[in-house]
Amino acid sequence: MALTKLQNLWVDKWLIEIDIEKNKITYKNLRNGEKKYKFSDPEEQVRVDYFVELVTKYQYEPENIGLEVEMPKRVPNQFADLVIFDEWVENKYFVIEFKRSDITDNEFEQAVKQGIWNWRVLKAKYYWTIAGTTMRFFEDWKDENIDDAFYSIPIKYGNPETWKYTKWWLVDLEAVTMENLKTALDKAQQTIWHWWKRNPVEAFWEVAKLIFIKISDEKKLRKKWEPYNFQRKRNESTIKLQTRINEIYEEERQKDKQVFSEPIRLDDKELAWVVEHLQNLNFNKTDLDIKWEAFQLFLWNFFKWDAGQYFTPNPVTRFCLDLFAPDMQNTDKVLDTSCGSWGFLLKALDIMREQADEYFDKDSKEHFDHWHSFAENYLYWVEISESIARVAKMNMILHDDWHTNVIAHDWLDDIEKMAKINLWFKVNTFKYIFTNPTFGSVIKKSESDYLENFELWKKDWKKSRPAQKTEILFLERIHDFLAKNWKAVVVLPDWILTNSSLQYVREWILEHFKLIWVISLTQDAFKYFWAWVKSSILVLEKNANPEPDYKIFMATAENIWIDASGRKCKNDLEEIAKQFRLFLKDSSNF
Repeated sequence: MALTKLQNLWVDKWLIEIDIEKNKITYKNLRNGEKKYKFSDPEEQVRVDYFVELVTKYQYEPENIGLEVEMPKRVPNQFADLVIFDEWVENKYFVIEFKRSDITDNEFEQAVKQGIWNWRVLKAKYYWTIAGTTMRFFEDWKDENIDDAFYSIPIKYGNPETWKYTKWWLVDLEAVTMENLKTALDKAQQTIWHWWKRNPVEAFWEVAKLIFIKISDEKKLRKKWEPYNFQRKRNESTIKLQTRINEIYEEERQKDKQVFSEPIRLDDKELAWVVEHLQNLNFNKTDLDIKWEAFQLFLWNFFKWDAGQYFTPNPVTRFCLDLFAPDMQNTDKVLDTSCGSWGFLLKALDIMREQADEYFDKDSKEHFDHWHSFAENYLYWVEISESIARVAKMNMILHDDWHTNVIAHDWLDDIEKMAKINLWFKVNTFKYIFTNPTFGSVIKKSESDYLENFELWKKDWKKSRPAQKTEILFLERIHDFLAKNWKAVVVLPDWILTNSSLQYVREWILEHFKLIWVISLTQDAFKYFWAWVKSSILVLEKNANPEPDYKIFMATAENIWIDASGRKCKNDLEEIAKQFRLFLKDSSNF
């Protein structure tokens, strides 16, 4: 288990000592002597970070802090997790109860009530319950009421601030870890879902609305020491908080009606819980890869329950994009024809950010313009599902990107109809197309007025058929939009490559494209993401007029970073990418 930056700092200063091999943490110079605990304990992980913050940010001396302080006048062997003693007298100033970060709202409420007794018995001034990113302080207590609470720790025996999170002040919003972001999103979803009070899809959209205004609030222009709006004020009632958050949401929604068309549908208590779960996060400062992975897990229920889709694993998207990264420019038009979990284009955007890092200072206008111009003018998405398209727009907002080029339309429909939605969406113009189409869907002639436009609808290109699978038709539409001599990366089910009855499809591919590579994935490659079809990755180059006997790079990936149970494993794609680059330099050795 790795140490945090703060933990390392105070190990160096001999305030704490951590022995990873023995799984022990030792706190030194405490009010009640040296204390040793199991370092890997989830509650200890919460306590050590906040102990360090109390000493560093809030200036409390270790000599005035006690851990596991025994309760007087109670059943023996009952202890308070942490107590801050008054600097000059024996009075207790702060009593703190720590819980693991992933507890439920009900468990948190029970933890609050459990600690209330310690607070009352010790006659302390303040009381605090903390479970990871969810926390609540009290200077008064009324049963079944969370309105008498505050969120800012007093600095060295001072008074609590009205607002905790303030720009450039003691507690500004900072980037968060993968674990903290995952936990916060999961807790927010669980608060709203509440054991089927709402279905997972409804819960997703309510959390998404609050994430939307949280990100908008982070981006808002504010002066030094001006507080953020997306947080709960000291002693602010849930009703007042609800009114204030709803006003912020409606103001932001008017600026961008493409994403959200409905009001927030949470009651005041639910909304207060979600704000408390999310208020200390900083989405804009958090690393893109962390947001990408955490948000995919957050979207799991939406895709599983509503969309019936699955995710393209992160290593697959990164593998496909990295091979083209050295040649990709910020003026190259890039398209995903069935955006689904939109991993491909987010990775393309990531490449442009990394490219900007090589040329410009990160805080410069040139840096921003380099990648943002790409996102605004050259990055396109198509998605047949209106709800998934809205999620795609939401995800692009999360990643600080333009989202007007998300086209909610049937990719197989008449091209003229899509061109009317976005005038810059034109055939023969995209230099890169990345797609992982949904497998198994069928278009019937009796239900479609555009099927007869496709060559691949016709058996052996001459005789028509009553229906055709969408992943086969996608190949032809990719050819329509791809620019001459440029490339498409397509994830296809293996039966297209092996089924004897589909020889005509393979012949059509070889007639219209140069086949650059075929990477065969294992049966379990997508299993963790709720898909069981064995697949391959193809790279196709449009109308390249290859020599009759040109070489095709072929490989098999047995492992792709995560196995069917979700456990991490080796990633064969890294070695395959290395071999492919060697193949491009000199194919004679293959």
